[in-house]
Amino acid sequence: MALKKTHPSALKENDGIEQPDSISTSSVQHIQQFRRKQPTADELVTNILKGDKVALSRAITLVESTSSSHLEKANEIIKGCLPFANNSMRIGITGVPGVGKSTFIEAFGKYLTSIGKKVAVLAVDPSSSISHGSILGDKTRMEELVKDENAYIRPSASGESLGGVARKTREAIILCEACGFDTILIETVGVGQSETAVHSMVDFFLLLNLAGAGDELQGIKRGIMEMADAIVINKADGDNVKRARLAKVDFNRALHLFPLKSSGWSPKANTCSALTNEGISDVWETITDYFTLTKENGFFDKKRKEQSQYWMLETINEQLKLNFYSNPKIQKLLEENKKAVQNNEISPFAAAQILLKSYFE
Repeated sequence: MALKKTHPSALKENDGIEQPDSISTSSVQHIQQFRRKQPTADELVTNILKGDKVALSRAITLVESTSSSHLEKANEIIKGCLPFANNSMRIGITGVPGVGKSTFIEAFGKYLTSIGKKVAVLAVDPSSSISHGSILGDKTRMEELVKDENAYIRPSASGESLGGVARKTREAIILCEACGFDTILIETVGVGQSETAVHSMVDFFLLLNLAGAGDELQGIKRGIMEMADAIVINKADGDNVKRARLAKVDFNRALHLFPLKSSGWSPKANTCSALTNEGISDVWETITDYFTLTKENGFFDKKRKEQSQYWMLETINEQLKLNFYSNPKIQKLLEENKKAVQNNEISPFAAAQILLKSYFE
């Protein structure tokens, strides 16, 4: 008689350990409970008016966003901040690449905070036409100013905007003013004689230049030289001091060739060194002289009103363009007409008229 097996076979498969869920329900609940909720428009406005830089940064991000879902909230924030704006000195700073704009702004900003000013720097970096990206490295270049409690630095990409500034720089100025910053420095991308948009949003336009780089010839050209309220020859240090002084004389002579500005102000040229801080206080003295003159003769208020009107019209143009290209009917018709134009079946002008007629119908 065969013996009955009392032990299971070694080949028997044992039940495995049941694997837990890949997502822990308790962890999800914990994260949701403590996750910081997005503040409302009213909360952001309240905190901005208290001088909260984090709220200011969040608000500028919403304003710069191209998402339609952020537009309404951004407009509410601007509306809430507008009554507390328009109380600062707005200074545009431009110059050719390599002139030392960031170094100058850091030295200038540190000087302003040392005399009790609250400084906001809106730095605009050029966007690549290929990758559409920007370095946004201004905080790295201004490592001393960024640590100053009375300073705020906000880098932005220029995107497709022309004129040396970002698309929403004007709105960012309003938010910074509401946050308590009394001096707004706008650093442009530095592209030479096409920086016109920044001139229409600042009170004082400062042009940085270099000595011994052929820039003296700009003195007899129209364009950006004509818009400048002051010219500063930077890097006047070391072996470059003599050349900088000669450039100052040349620029002052050239400035006399231009007709007197409607502000009644005669632009001046000076020298400075952002490395040694030599001449930085003189730049501020020139700017304060300009503000004293233009506020006394009424030009300051007149220019602010004209700028507000200009930016209303620019906003209309921008919104019309956005609505046109986001229209589904136009998008389809646009592709058809692109092909027709490429194949010489229709002229570009006739195609444009068809698209515009279809849009307004």
